[in-house]
Amino acid sequence: MDPLFETAYPQLKDNLTNTDIEDIFTPTSEELALANGVSGKVPAARLGFLLHLKLFQRLGRFLKLADIPPAAYQYMAQTANIRRTINKKQLADYEKSGTQQRHFEKIRGVLRVRVVDESARDWLETVAAEAAATKNAENDIVNIMLENLIKERYELPGLTTIQRIARSARDRVNNDYYQKIISPLTAEGRKLLDSLFVVPKGSSQSTWQALKREPAKPTNKQVRQYLQHVQRLIDLVEQLPPVNLPVAKLRYFRQVARSQDAAQMAKLTATRRYALAIIFIRSQFSKTLDDTGTLFTRLFRNIENNAQEALKQYQLLHVKRTDELIVHLKSILTTYQAHDELTSRQQALEKVLPCDIDATIAECEEHLAYAGNNFLPFMLKPYHSVRSLLFNCLDILSPRSTTSDKLTERLLMSLQTLRKCRLEVIDPAMIQLNPEKDFTWLSEKWRKLVIIKADDKKIYLHRKYYELASLQRIKNELGNLDLYVQYSEEFNDYREQLVDDETYALELPLYGEVAGISTDSKEFCQHLKGLLTCIAQTVDNAFPENSSAEIIKGKLVLRKPEKSPMSKALKELDEKITASLPENSIVDVLTDTEKWLQLHKHFGPLSESKGRLDDPEMRFITTLFCYGCNLGPSQTAKSVKGLTRKQVAWLNLKNATEDRIDKAIFKVTNAYNKFKLPCYWGTGKHASVDGTLRNLYEQNLTSEYHIRYGAYGGIGYYLVSDKYIALFSHFIPCGVYEGNYIIDLLVKNESDIQPDVVHGDTHAQNYPLFALTYLLGIQLMPRIRGINNLSFAKPDKKQTYKHINSLFSESIDWQMIEKFLPDMLRVAISIKLGTITASTILKRLGTASRNNKLYYAFRELGKAVRTIFLLRYINDVELRRSITAATNKSEEYNGFVKWVFFGGEGIIAENLQHEQRKIIKYNHLVSSMLMLHNVVKMTDLIKNFQHEGMDITPELLAGLSPFRTSNINRFGDYIVNLEREVQPLDYNVSFF
Repeated sequence: MDPLFETAYPQLKDNLTNTDIEDIFTPTSEELALANGVSGKVPAARLGFLLHLKLFQRLGRFLKLADIPPAAYQYMAQTANIRRTINKKQLADYEKSGTQQRHFEKIRGVLRVRVVDESARDWLETVAAEAAATKNAENDIVNIMLENLIKERYELPGLTTIQRIARSARDRVNNDYYQKIISPLTAEGRKLLDSLFVVPKGSSQSTWQALKREPAKPTNKQVRQYLQHVQRLIDLVEQLPPVNLPVAKLRYFRQVARSQDAAQMAKLTATRRYALAIIFIRSQFSKTLDDTGTLFTRLFRNIENNAQEALKQYQLLHVKRTDELIVHLKSILTTYQAHDELTSRQQALEKVLPCDIDATIAECEEHLAYAGNNFLPFMLKPYHSVRSLLFNCLDILSPRSTTSDKLTERLLMSLQTLRKCRLEVIDPAMIQLNPEKDFTWLSEKWRKLVIIKADDKKIYLHRKYYELASLQRIKNELGNLDLYVQYSEEFNDYREQLVDDETYALELPLYGEVAGISTDSKEFCQHLKGLLTCIAQTVDNAFPENSSAEIIKGKLVLRKPEKSPMSKALKELDEKITASLPENSIVDVLTDTEKWLQLHKHFGPLSESKGRLDDPEMRFITTLFCYGCNLGPSQTAKSVKGLTRKQVAWLNLKNATEDRIDKAIFKVTNAYNKFKLPCYWGTGKHASVDGTLRNLYEQNLTSEYHIRYGAYGGIGYYLVSDKYIALFSHFIPCGVYEGNYIIDLLVKNESDIQPDVVHGDTHAQNYPLFALTYLLGIQLMPRIRGINNLSFAKPDKKQTYKHINSLFSESIDWQMIEKFLPDMLRVAISIKLGTITASTILKRLGTASRNNKLYYAFRELGKAVRTIFLLRYINDVELRRSITAATNKSEEYNGFVKWVFFGGEGIIAENLQHEQRKIIKYNHLVSSMLMLHNVVKMTDLIKNFQHEGMDITPELLAGLSPFRTSNINRFGDYIVNLEREVQPLDYNVSFF
């Protein structure tokens, strides 16, 4: 790997332009005077002094004069009025003389910098060790060392010296971590770990490989087998010491361990082998807890879905019976109405009553049981087949309450009591519950099924319905984090992830300045109330002149803004670009982009070893083509000659992680952003989020049937800049609320494009999301559908408006916002510091319960923020048009990434969840590389069109798009030609 690659070590560019030379080597009058005083009248010494002075100011170190381009010292000689020609020999003599060393000391004194001596080296090693405690990549440690050297005003040592110290510190810190982890390990524990790397007799794989198992399609048989696997893992974990490492280190060690097979693990030193094994086993344990929680949720959701489907079938099959009951009722009422006297009514009714009155009454009762879409009675049948699995899941999870209300924990205990019970009806005393106090949480529909009153007015419980109601409550509380699972990551106790009081107090003042909000509760509420009051009055005053909005029968009606047709000039330019773009195979495009950006250097070996790949560029391009286009290793090996299936898969398995793919994506995005053309498409301050279904085989836990798309899969979720390029991607299950992940995408985006306005679809309309984005300094502006069904809140319940008063149905509880603002700010600060993800806390804020006071506070704040946005949405047609344009870019992007993902009929064949996530990111990376390539070629063409006399305007450039596919050949023979001539990127091409 290039030692300068991806470090902050200052260096001169390979090809300095005249502008660069002027910027770096132009001395001030004071510097010229200083050179005259130091070097006297010796031209070579004077020039050498000035060159070293200017370069040290830029690089923090001295260079050999031979490394300076001749154009630079020629410019310096001219600027310093050194008329005599200075040749290479004179400069070489100067470097050998003591004069240069005296000049070095003078420059150090003038700039007040110090040389790294022995004591400073000890300090630098300490800095490296502190950095290595949380960082894994050598370059990250180097960059922290450079930052500290510059801060403490030290002359920068050579890069190899800094790298050597960084590498040594990393190895030493990692070895200390390894030793700390295994120190409590007993001889029996070591023997147990060694047995993992041996293939047992009669088995085709080692226990180590079996540990990497993930749950398949959640059928009863598969779930039962997986839960047995989890239980074996629990037994294994109980014999191993705990692991307490920084999150970044833990993630890195886990990735290294996962990438190693049993044979490779066995070759490692004992200390490292045992430590990595313990880390991986414990991380797999946490993951299996997450999977078990997901399995429990999926199993119960399947019961609900099956019951709802059974209700629909029942209603279809019993339409005739319902009609008959209505006919009977009509006959009875008509007969009753036709007779006045009681006796004659009785006689007449007896004639029209059905023959079997008891059967008819039973039919009525059965119909009433399912009336009002009540699917709960239909849950009994599917519950019977998965009851034991649900109880086994709860045994493994052992969930605990995050609230002061411990009722759910008591319900869990009662379920364990009933586990072997076969009675249909039970006494509440049997499970130690009070009928008057402990069943108030039951809904009316559940109450009718669960509670049975005997003739003596004693209360009994229908056991199966009670179990179902309790399990449904547990499922819901796991989803909104009212319950947590110890050692789990997804279902962990969210309270432990929030910052403590000391950190909160330290971060609060600065956070308020950065986010642009007051952290004083009263000032915060006064400011927000003033904003809402002002915008509401402005909209009310302007409403009569608002031609795109009106209120009809109390309902708001918005007219869609008219579409601007594509101009003839834009159409001609677009068609000319399409016709002129040179055709390239998709592999050639990847090759060009790789040669520009050297992305393969992000994908070195995961471990600290120095193993290198043969032909790393070719292997990287092939890996991108394989996974980013969804061909798979076998098909890629057939299409790209010279590689086997194992070689194609190797880089992905051993060198690639999600973090590394993200870094490559950011590098492509940053290169794309440097071109002028995307600046005509957007400012980079706006972005939109949208998800699209990515098809999966049904044989895995992530795959879930999506009602809207009518297929099995997961959601590829993208943050797309208004410059068209996607900034970050995520892969989420179908059943989750997409809006919970919006903030995660923004927080994890590390590219140069940093939007602060985000647009989304209807999933971005809920109150907590509006509140949290406001506290984080993000403007949430979703595309609104069904605005007449949304609630508007007044700043004051006594306030009335002349024209828009009918829009408001409630008011803001400012006292609640004021009371809970510190708690809400604690959440926001925790997200900013990365101790908790926004998606985690939004699960908690997604459900109203009497124990979830924080939800109600966020809800009130969200009411105010969303109302302000909705009022602006009504009043500003251009705002609505810009939101539509931004969300349309997301939809266009979804189509583009799917076009790139052409292999395997667009179905992700991989069943491992972490591999599925990597495939989504590979596809994102390849799509970004194609977009960058299109922008480069479009830039050249447009500049040529200008030279030919074509009138190009900013308006025409703004109407173009990088989503071009006609010039890219996806099919045919694929040859990775690294000898292709590629012109260097020129970011300075300007059109005006």
